Amino acid sequence: MKDLIEFIAKSLVDNADAVVVNEFKDRGTTVLELRVAPEEVGRVIGREGKVANSIRTLLRVAANRQHKRVVLEIGD
Repeated sequence: MKDLIEFIAKSLVDNADAVVVNEFKDRGTTVLELRVAPEEVGRVIGREGKVANSIRTLLRVAANRQHKRVVLEIGD
């Protein structure tokens, strides 16, 4: 799932080298932390958070197929 988020984020931003996805566990939940260049956070979040919500929906579907719980945090 880390690869999925990395692929989506790199497709959205201009500076693909600045995309970093960290993965860690917290009480049975996998937390994916997405970091991009500060000037491109808006591209990943989108207007009214629509892009971020779409990414989270895709992540939720992929996680449900593997019977896991995954949370996405977006930062710069």
